Amino acid sequence: MTVNRPLATAFAALLAGSLALSAGGTAFAKADGPGFDPARFQERIEKRVDGALSKTDATAEQKKKVAEILQSAMKDMKPFRDQRVENRKALEAAMQAPTIDPAKIEQLRTEQVKITDASSKRFTQALVDAGNVLSPAQRQAFFKAWSERQGRRHG
Repeated sequence: MTVNRPLATAFAALLAGSLALSAGGTAFAKADGPGFDPARFQERIEKRVDGALSKTDATAEQKKKVAEILQSAMKDMKPFRDQRVENRKALEAAMQAPTIDPAKIEQLRTEQVKITDASSKRFTQALVDAGNVLSPAQRQAFFKAWSERQGRRHG
């Protein structure tokens, strides 16, 4: 089965986000770091998504709808990544100041939590919307294939 490349790209990005969300805030920090190569990461995830999607019987129309939902979410979530990076830079500057301002550090921490929450809400809504396009059996087939691949890699 040939997989729609935009679908795979969008689904890959959302799955990567889900993995980051499930791992907690430190995954966000790590994923936004200076050594992070978005193109390489996306390529790796796309391959996994292609393999998992090939195990479903989703129709071309379902794949198209899911792709549209996920692409929209990725577009909406890009500013959150940018905000996290800027917030982390501000925290680093505040920690390197001659005098640490606890109120400033707390304000930056609170802002980071707000950014993560907003990103999580948008991501979760996209997952629900995309999941509602697929049947339960299709969703189960996808995640079964995804999990089996994860188990072979780390098991």
